[in-house]
Amino acid sequence: MLSNQQLKKILGKLDIIPPQEFEKFSTEAEKSGKTLENYLIEKKIITSNSLYESAAGYFKIPFINLKDQVIRKDVLFNIPEPIATTHQIVAFAADDKEIKIATLDPENIEIFEFIRKKTNLKPVIYLTSPDSLNETIKQYHKSLKAEFKDLADENPDTGDENLKKMAENLPIVRIVDTLLEYAIFEGASDIHIEPEEKDVIARYRVDGILRTVMTLPKNVQPGIIARIKILANLKVDEHRLPQDGRFKISAKEYKVSFRVSIIPTFDGEKIVMRLLTEKAQVLTLEQLGLQPSALETIKRNISKPHGMILVTGPTGSGKTTTLYTVLNILNTPEVNIMTIEDPIEYRMPRVNQSQVNPKIGYTFAAGLRAFLRQDPNIIMVGEIRDQETAEIAIHAAMTGHLVLSTLHTNDAVTTLPRLSDMGVPAFLVASTTNIIIAQRLVRKICPNCIQSYKLDKQTIAELNQSLDLENIMKTLEEKKIIVNAKQGIEALLFYRGKGCKQCSNSGYKGRLGIYEVLEVTDEMSELILKKVSPAELKKQAEKQSMLTIIEDGFIKAKNGITTIEEIMRVTKE
Repeated sequence: MLSNQQLKKILGKLDIIPPQEFEKFSTEAEKSGKTLENYLIEKKIITSNSLYESAAGYFKIPFINLKDQVIRKDVLFNIPEPIATTHQIVAFAADDKEIKIATLDPENIEIFEFIRKKTNLKPVIYLTSPDSLNETIKQYHKSLKAEFKDLADENPDTGDENLKKMAENLPIVRIVDTLLEYAIFEGASDIHIEPEEKDVIARYRVDGILRTVMTLPKNVQPGIIARIKILANLKVDEHRLPQDGRFKISAKEYKVSFRVSIIPTFDGEKIVMRLLTEKAQVLTLEQLGLQPSALETIKRNISKPHGMILVTGPTGSGKTTTLYTVLNILNTPEVNIMTIEDPIEYRMPRVNQSQVNPKIGYTFAAGLRAFLRQDPNIIMVGEIRDQETAEIAIHAAMTGHLVLSTLHTNDAVTTLPRLSDMGVPAFLVASTTNIIIAQRLVRKICPNCIQSYKLDKQTIAELNQSLDLENIMKTLEEKKIIVNAKQGIEALLFYRGKGCKQCSNSGYKGRLGIYEVLEVTDEMSELILKKVSPAELKKQAEKQSMLTIIEDGFIKAKNGITTIEEIMRVTKE
């Protein structure tokens, strides 16, 4: 879709619509809830073809009408179907030097660069109309359907030998390659391949949210599963038991490990692949999105020679990234750092990383015991899951080691009672814990389509039921985010993404942490020893000016980094 700004320039250049008329149409389109482009085409003020022909002149590129053009299969499949659909782009001709591309967005430089690297051909850009492009995209289904039909005719039985043969079939290889390559390009963290009764659904988790990218016919299911099993070095003939494996994909631009998990379900085997970028960029504490006061507290506590640093939050809230960021700061030639993880997600130079293996009895607790004989200064434990691990970790912190670990709790304050519930004596918790960081990940507003708005009365009433808005407003004033808290939240401007091609119409792109950082001061230690309730601990935390996760979230929402909806979504307990 062309933006209103682009439409104004294109139509102004052609003298089709005078400026005052243009404003009138813009208002009418907004009232009817339609885009201006669709409104103008529906009202027959301009046809789709003539609009895009004019747009081609505006962008100084040629126009192409692809209707009724049959495109060679090998040319079409240079751009995988999910990319063609999401980015509204198709290849329609190619030779040994160039590839001709029809698009609706000639300014999407990132995707043209991706195609250049993938095909080793120079992209030549043409503009086309949406109808013409949608007709061309249908050709993917026609050619894939024909190939799938041949597969089904060719492979009536699914014996093990036949599965191996099927896994090497070109359409199957192409589907799996496309799924993996496109997931890397989209920045997905997981790929789900889910068998249904009549088809197979492929979904990606991008920025923490799952979305469907492909629906495939049921007859390709055995081939896809066999292909992934072969890549991950798993048993092709095992269909009744869960299996785990991994494989790597390396290219000039990236090196990605895929961790594969397969489980049997009612309609067949379900596959989930976790993507781990091997050369993941280690962030700085500032890049994590910590507020200045929290940053100061963390820096002060990680420079202590012993004690415990705990990071808490649900699965997938970025705890490991925070721990690696801290480790990266501590990683100097003067110290011996040892980690025990499940699994090892990033490789770090000069850090001795060890992977647990419960099958042979190598658990977190067993690894920790062995570590203490390895003369470590700093120990990282992937997760404290049981009493034994908690006790060894705390004793290590007492005997002069700096211990970093994660726990599953909802906020920083409830971490202290949780350790006591695990059977760790209160005096040990009080004397060894330095700092607790609780966190969640929120999606960031797409900078390309950000817009401001004010909260309506209904939203404010709903927020008031679950939050202390008065307190949040006071915090915003204290942190100099707003000038006067008495104005009320209804006076404030907040932000959200409208949805555009760059963010796949979600309004979000990328993620950032929201945090609460609790320092275990002498006063806090005394309260832990007295075994007071979490509510009492919370009061003390407030006295210490600890920002809660919600308050940190509201600061980021007010600053246009994320939305209030995101804060509410990730902090629901």
